Amino acid sequence: MRVNRARRFGAARLPLRASLPSPSHRVAAASNAVSCWYCDLKISAFNEPLFRFGRNHAAILKLWFSIGTGFGLTALVGVTLILIWQLFLRSNAQLSNLFSSLLFGFSPSLRISLSDAGYLFVSTLFSVSVHEFGHAVALASEGIQLEYIAVFLAVLFPGALVAFDHDLLQALPRLTALRVYCAGIWHNAVFCAVCGLLLFLKPVILFPFYIHAESPLVLDVAPASPLSEFLSPGDAIVSLDGVRIHDVQEWVEMTSLLDKKIRQNSSDLHYFKGFGTVDNRKGYCVPNALLEDSKKVQLADSQSICPNDLVAFVRIHCFDPGKLEDVGDEDGHRGRRENELCLNAKDIVKLEKCGEGLGTVMINGSRCICSQDESCLSPVQLPGLMWVEITYSRPYSTECLHLRSSLLDSNTSDAVEQNCGGTFVFVGDVISMAHSVQLTVYQPRWGIFLGEYLPNKLEKSLICTFHVSLTLALLNSLPVYFLDGESILEVTLSHFTSLSPRKMRKVLQICLVGGTFISVLAFLRIFFINFL
Repeated sequence: MRVNRARRFGAARLPLRASLPSPSHRVAAASNAVSCWYCDLKISAFNEPLFRFGRNHAAILKLWFSIGTGFGLTALVGVTLILIWQLFLRSNAQLSNLFSSLLFGFSPSLRISLSDAGYLFVSTLFSVSVHEFGHAVALASEGIQLEYIAVFLAVLFPGALVAFDHDLLQALPRLTALRVYCAGIWHNAVFCAVCGLLLFLKPVILFPFYIHAESPLVLDVAPASPLSEFLSPGDAIVSLDGVRIHDVQEWVEMTSLLDKKIRQNSSDLHYFKGFGTVDNRKGYCVPNALLEDSKKVQLADSQSICPNDLVAFVRIHCFDPGKLEDVGDEDGHRGRRENELCLNAKDIVKLEKCGEGLGTVMINGSRCICSQDESCLSPVQLPGLMWVEITYSRPYSTECLHLRSSLLDSNTSDAVEQNCGGTFVFVGDVISMAHSVQLTVYQPRWGIFLGEYLPNKLEKSLICTFHVSLTLALLNSLPVYFLDGESILEVTLSHFTSLSPRKMRKVLQICLVGGTFISVLAFLRIFFINFL
């Protein structure tokens, strides 16, 4: 015999109590529950407003939730087939990683920090509330009064539920029950779409307050970062190795390209016994007077080294390709080492550049733009290390803010770069360098430092909410015990099949046991692959 009970949605569906026999019993049932692992807060103040809203817009809401019914049934079949395909038929690594990210709401390969846990907690609270709001409005549109709405905390996991008289829903047509049971999944899916749309339109929404994709702005620099000596929060990265950088994606792509280049050169014959190589596309016109004060390169353990913070440079004759061909053998390296000089990189990067691809003119078959009193020098790069020029600006310093307000012509940005920024040289692993600094593509139009963090926090909140809401929709689409999938499957079997009640209960039990077993296996597989 079926026990009359109120139905709970969300992370679990447990027996609440029988139908409401008396007002005194109603008050007792609505009391808050507190235990060592579970506590909740029951709210009945929204019952009447939600019921009036549902009844006043019943026709539109029924159409809305009918669309959600189609989505819920499709999700039930689709998610189940994906799990079966992944576990028993053919496993796809990319699909498995995508599905695991959606289920967990974050990439399982990443460690969760305390701030990430906060984002996850708030996103779960919002997503579960949207889920239960869908059920509550669907019930109200069918004329079923809510008993209460409860927000609970089970162990450390937040959730919510709606309580109502289950007998009233059972007395209505099966399609009506399906609209109610699928409403939570449907609302989570729509909530995901809203989050995705807000992410897509974020540059337009923030346009009155932020400049988008002009130059990536530094939010934080790791204490151990090699860039901490040069960059600080509030600085903007203008260019990387002479290439203009507009956003974070270009910063990552450019550093990856430079890393690929240095890895390709690592297998080149130009590297010989640790002497390094010459980048024939990068050179500087150094005055000969400065060369007279330079120091010679020293040799230690077959390595070219310079004292203190100096960097090794080699003199190149106007980048004549014929002059570079002889550096592949030992004699060529010995001769080149005699031309190597140790100079201060901070002084060199301020000079005019020479080299191929710079629009230089041909002189006796060579490319050169240096004057007769200058020599074209190229930095010597050791295997695995990259010489990179990074140009930056400080748009929110007092001098730059004053300059921005005083210059109104089209050359404002160039003037700001020249007067409020600088260029420094990084020599090392460009990939670790790129990940040691936190950047954003948004620059506040007004110099409010705290406003720099708002777009990133908003983006992270929307992304986290998108994943959690989608996770909740997927989980409740599974044909497992204690979730919406159980109720959806039960009503679907009773509506679309002509089985007797006894056979239907048997088929339902087999489906739920199988679905729960497959889901548990999928979760265990994801856990062991990504966390162990």
